[in-house]
Amino acid sequence: MIVPMSKVSLIIPADKKQDALKKLRKLGTVHVEISEGSGEKLAELEEQIALLEGSVFVIGKNKKLEQKNVSAEEALSVVKLVKNLEEEKKQCQAEKIILVSELDRLKKWGEIDLDGINELKAKGVELEFYETPKAEYKLISSKAVTVRLSANRSTVRFALVKSDGKEESEISSISAYRLVLPQTSTDEMRRKLVNLNTRIEKINADIVANACYLESIKQAIASKEKEVEFETYATGMTEEDLSSVGKQPFSIAYLKGYIEKENVDKLKREATNNSWGLLVEEPTEEDNVPTKLKNNKFVSLIYPLTDFLGTVPGYFEHDISGWFLTFILIFFGIIFGDGGYGLIICSIAAILIIYSLIKHKKVAPMFLLIGLFGLSTVVWGMLTCTWFGLTPKDLPEWLRSLSVPFISNVYADKIWYPFWTNGEAGLTTAQNLQIVCFSLALIQLTVAHIKCAVKNRGSIKILGDVGAILQLLGIYYLVLSFVVNAQVFSFGLVIGSIPIGTVSIVLIGVGFVLGFVFSNYKGNILSSVIESCKKIVSVLLGVVNIFSDIVSYIRLWAVGLAGAAISATVNSLAGPLLGNFMFMVLAIFLLVFGHGLNMILNILSVIVHGIRLNTLEFSSHLDMSWSGHKFKPFKEIN
Repeated sequence: MIVPMSKVSLIIPADKKQDALKKLRKLGTVHVEISEGSGEKLAELEEQIALLEGSVFVIGKNKKLEQKNVSAEEALSVVKLVKNLEEEKKQCQAEKIILVSELDRLKKWGEIDLDGINELKAKGVELEFYETPKAEYKLISSKAVTVRLSANRSTVRFALVKSDGKEESEISSISAYRLVLPQTSTDEMRRKLVNLNTRIEKINADIVANACYLESIKQAIASKEKEVEFETYATGMTEEDLSSVGKQPFSIAYLKGYIEKENVDKLKREATNNSWGLLVEEPTEEDNVPTKLKNNKFVSLIYPLTDFLGTVPGYFEHDISGWFLTFILIFFGIIFGDGGYGLIICSIAAILIIYSLIKHKKVAPMFLLIGLFGLSTVVWGMLTCTWFGLTPKDLPEWLRSLSVPFISNVYADKIWYPFWTNGEAGLTTAQNLQIVCFSLALIQLTVAHIKCAVKNRGSIKILGDVGAILQLLGIYYLVLSFVVNAQVFSFGLVIGSIPIGTVSIVLIGVGFVLGFVFSNYKGNILSSVIESCKKIVSVLLGVVNIFSDIVSYIRLWAVGLAGAAISATVNSLAGPLLGNFMFMVLAIFLLVFGHGLNMILNILSVIVHGIRLNTLEFSSHLDMSWSGHKFKPFKEIN
């Protein structure tokens, strides 16, 4: 259920707002509406958080050591040291790249001793170094004094000895590349490179040594975030100067927020004790009321999934946690569709749960949810006799006997003749599975409109919800006729004395009229009809949308069928190899890789299709937009 909230406005003297916020934080029950603050302190705190988070990224890449607990300020000193080390490391790496690049450029010239070159220059012998093709080298004038240093098949490297400054003109006629000498000798560069590598290793060791403060740094982040929250509220409060009202200078500050109704009395007592002004109101749909969900432990297992999706119902919307969990379990089982896969998922969940118990940790709700997903898949695999993509004849008789005949793979080739067809038209197992999917659609969407009807009880707007349910029932039969089998579900079908086809059309018509007249009801039937007339196109398309929403559930059967085909294909590829010892390893690899990939694809299918049916088709019939945000009371760190 969605916990009832009250809207509160708190008025306090401006000079006591810091103290008031501390007491409000200690109380820990009010969700404050202020979202923006200002000031140098706030900017400084945000900068500190960025610094702390950056150090977690750096230190977190290294091996964790035994943790040491330090204060937030000491942790901040540690991260500043880590930041300096990281910056020095980047500088060393940049210098290293330059040296490696320079050594690579000079590699073909061998060792370059700048001291020797400069010594010769001081004695009047200046050297310049060139590289030229062999053919060009032979064209150099004999007047130029050159020293051949090295050569390969196509290139000659030589030194030009300069004494009177005219030597360059003697080689200007050939194509030659002049070597730009480095600023330090190659031997000195290599020594610098060794020193840089040593320093980088030392920096890495120093960073790793600080990994013992990782948990303290994370706690410091939480502490600083709370300081940011406090400073945001303190600087974001609206202030009013009331000096003109009385003789003494006086100003007030006030804030708005929300509190659980059961905690209103606590806030009233705190306000009375501290002489705060307090106004408690009932929230309206114009208010941005936060949402807090409260359900039993079983239904709460869905929270890890909804938190992952970031879906929160609005305060004035429905809490569908229980229905979400129920249907996602069913959808998961049908999409995975294989009892063998379900056993693997159950095993993974069991390992995670047992490991938590051994470590004396609280079992995470996600582990239990994974176990439920696995159990759902096992049940569906049992009902349809689907185990690791094996054909029914390869399975033991007792396993085949557990399946439900009309949807079981054991009877995949059988035609099922409903009693009203007199054996003239029948349904295949695949069509029976489609009927199951469409029946799930009918049940889930009907639940949506029943919830809407309960919400509208006491108002004749409920007739609009009744009309939607009637349309669902009529269109459900329409889908069975158009999509499944037009002969079995014909419009001329009469069972007993009831003309089923005619009744379905009547239900659609009556449902449409009720929806047209009452769905927009707000105290006046005429205005409701006028509003429907204004939206006549969307109203007419609503009938089509109901049809498409029901048909949309066929994705469960289609995706499950695709997964089964993949697993069967993997088995057919690996099967022949299992009989040959030489190819046994390859066969096992194919089975593990193929079925593993299939399970990953099934997980994606659940996210894309299974969750969509809950958050789109189901939610749209509930008029839910998932526009809510979580209730986060202003409180101290636990």
